[in-house]
Amino acid sequence: MTSRTRRPGRSSGFSLIEIMVVVVIIGILSTVAIPQFLTYQLRSKSAEAKTNLGVIRVLEHTYYSEQDTFVAVAPEPPVVPGSSPSAFDPSAGFAPLGFRPEGRVFFSYGVAVSADGVGYTTDAAADIDGDGFPQIWGFTLPDGDGVRTPGRVGCNVTALKAEQIGPCDPAHGTSVF
Repeated sequence: MTSRTRRPGRSSGFSLIEIMVVVVIIGILSTVAIPQFLTYQLRSKSAEAKTNLGVIRVLEHTYYSEQDTFVAVAPEPPVVPGSSPSAFDPSAGFAPLGFRPEGRVFFSYGVAVSADGVGYTTDAAADIDGDGFPQIWGFTLPDGDGVRTPGRVGCNVTALKAEQIGPCDPAHGTSVF
């Protein structure tokens, strides 16, 4: 059985050069990965709006099938959130629909109903990237005359395709991600 012996003057471990090379490699990987991660986070936050608008759309149509009218709802949360989530009060206006998003939300949601009660627009707005320009998503169902109702949180309904969830305007901050 042979034993491993240390040579005098030689220590085990990494040299300073080896450590510096590893730190440089980690730095290079970080410069590539961090911007991609931030973009992924913004896309994930905007997915909240699309999902919740789809839920509101289904709930509005369910309510309409029972009551022959859509429900108008003031924006909730009342102030358009920034890059951090805000508390959502489902009893403020969405109670008749039963819309209760889980936890805090990144977007403010609202529903505007047409004068004849057969058309509506639901929209969502937030400044999730903190650049001062809100990202606004929406869904619009034209009224009996084909007129689209303006959104409650700033949706430009003329930019929306009828009966599709989408961005309300290309200038609403979505070009960043």
